[in-house]
Amino acid sequence: MIHNSSVIDKKAKISKKIKIGPFCYVGPNVELKDDVELISNVHIEGNTSIGKGTRIFPFASIGTQPQDLKFKGEKNNLVIGENNLIREYVTINPGTEGGGSKTIIGNNCLFMISSHIAHDCKIGNNVIIANNVPLGGHVTIEDSVVIGGNSAVQQFTRIGRLAMIGGMTGVLKDVIPFGLSIGNRNFLQGLNLIGLRRHKYENQKIIGLDKAFKEIFSSKNLHENLNKINGEYKDNELVGEVIRFIEKDKKRPICAPQN
Repeated sequence: MIHNSSVIDKKAKISKKIKIGPFCYVGPNVELKDDVELISNVHIEGNTSIGKGTRIFPFASIGTQPQDLKFKGEKNNLVIGENNLIREYVTINPGTEGGGSKTIIGNNCLFMISSHIAHDCKIGNNVIIANNVPLGGHVTIEDSVVIGGNSAVQQFTRIGRLAMIGGMTGVLKDVIPFGLSIGNRNFLQGLNLIGLRRHKYENQKIIGLDKAFKEIFSSKNLHENLNKINGEYKDNELVGEVIRFIEKDKKRPICAPQN
């Protein structure tokens, strides 16, 4: 069902099983899959693909030119997965040549009002980004991350799986998987223990992760600390995930506890 006030380019690939409300615009290189719904006043352009079941609310702007002065009109893409909720005034930009030319969003995410996903971001599945949160370019958000309202994430920052960012936090440093990060300039407050329990991880593994967390951040020399625990937690996949995250190539320093 397409409202007669909406403008849909004839070259757009539109499923027959969609709903497009009044005053929407869909450009020529857009693909909308089954059960996508545009509530009203939604603007979608560029080489943009939107997966089935995604709902987009009024005044969202999807696929418009990256906000990067280095962008010179090169070909780029935006890929949005399935069953996402994109609320009012959300903006999502495609990639740039310097970042692989593609912005990717997974499945089952919620982007609340006025959040912004910049060029070349990589967003996993089941991510929640609250109101008024901008992500800078080239940010990586892994699965099941929650970012509180009025926070901001600096470009090239990584946030690991199942991490939680408190409201009004300036994220300038990478946040480890399962981390709980807050602050005007972010620091680690501890582990997202509630999130770990909700995902039904064994208590013994959570206890092991908590012990390893204290040892990893026992001093400022993270790599020395990692060498000290080498092999001690080889059977705990949660600890292994944190270690791999820290050791991976990165642009930003690792967020640590204040003391």
